[in-house]
Amino acid sequence: MSVLHRYLIVVAGGRGIRMGAVVPKQFLTLSGKPIIFHTIDRFLEYDPGIEVIIVLSRDSTSVWEELCIKHGFDHDHNMVIGGEERYNSVKNGLSLVRQKSLVAVHDAVRPLVSTGTIERCFLMAEKKGNAVPFINPSESIREIHSATRNRVLNRDMIALIQTPQVFRSDILLAAYGKAFQPGFTDDASVVEAAGHKINLVEGNTENIKITTAEDLMVAEVLLGNQAYPRRTS
Repeated sequence: MSVLHRYLIVVAGGRGIRMGAVVPKQFLTLSGKPIIFHTIDRFLEYDPGIEVIIVLSRDSTSVWEELCIKHGFDHDHNMVIGGEERYNSVKNGLSLVRQKSLVAVHDAVRPLVSTGTIERCFLMAEKKGNAVPFINPSESIREIHSATRNRVLNRDMIALIQTPQVFRSDILLAAYGKAFQPGFTDDASVVEAAGHKINLVEGNTENIKITTAEDLMVAEVLLGNQAYPRRTS
């Protein structure tokens, strides 16, 4: 059992432009409650004592507070305002990390992460300093150079990266102390740029990022499937 304190930083600053919705996508209803609550619930199932930090855009804070009241969400948590880039949002969330710990950074719109994936990430991060979940693509992959120039890639050599990405706090805080670079697409890229090797662990295929209306429909089906593996996959 881990002796390190655990934090969860939920990145929830998206505006849902691709979804075409009036409210941010993390607040859209999925199986009776906002997506973000499903997401947090998965981590509380794994560790009820995990310290939750919600990163929101400034204009979403009142909506969040209203939803907490409406859906009876009373788990202790901290809220922080995000920045222009994901990098800035995570950095702001890290300002609330107060002790030597393991820090998971997770997309608010990935409500189907399994507790098995969460556990694998925390165990690997405690052992080796960081852990990033992935799945292999099932489709053929081609690298496109132009409309007429492309080539096939070996899909067994390709990893589709997910969250949560989990790090020892000292590693993550030091990495986010460096200046932003355009190539920072996730936390792993920030930590890698600081000189650390990234450890990949098995994710789960249901752990989709809900960005479109079609994704939301798929998530509804998966949550409604009684056979959905919540613990071990």
